[in-house]
Amino acid sequence: MIERTILWTRLDRAGHESARLVSGADGNRLQGTAVFEDGGRPCRLHYDIACDVRWRTLAATVEGWLGRDSVHLAIAADPATGRWTLDGRPCPQVDGHTDLDLSFSPVTNLLPIRRLGLSVGRQAYVAAAWLRVPSLTLEPLPQTYTRTGEETYRYESAGGAFVRDLTVDAAGLVTLYPGLWQAGAVE
Repeated sequence: MIERTILWTRLDRAGHESARLVSGADGNRLQGTAVFEDGGRPCRLHYDIACDVRWRTLAATVEGWLGRDSVHLAIAADPATGRWTLDGRPCPQVDGHTDLDLSFSPVTNLLPIRRLGLSVGRQAYVAAAWLRVPSLTLEPLPQTYTRTGEETYRYESAGGAFVRDLTVDAAGLVTLYPGLWQAGAVE
């Protein structure tokens, strides 16, 4: 079993996040809490993401608040059919996607990094189901990951309009997401 914990500091606005990765023979789990400012509102979102042994998203919950608005979301994905639901409602716009991407967190970059297992110099396209905040909708977000070094990846989304060179630890957790997040402690 692998267990890691990490603490990030937001670089673009006030905020922190702490996350825990637990990986075992029966699957993988990411749990954490992000505390941040969004549009002048204080926010706290706790997430719990369950993945199978191949790092495909199975289910997630996101709970907390965005300002005065409570958040209680249940996301489900079925790798066998490719179908996704949000609070029990079908989300055909992201059917066939493999990874969940939380817009407020660097934790979900781990999912395609671990699932793909790219060697240095290799590139892969990822179809992510992106949970946007503050709209709390699931949307398709095409992404590309290129492994540029042992601990570095080039991440691209929005057709190459958004590009960042990510630094990761041995487990695949992002330790530096330039302009957005930086790890302060990893154990």
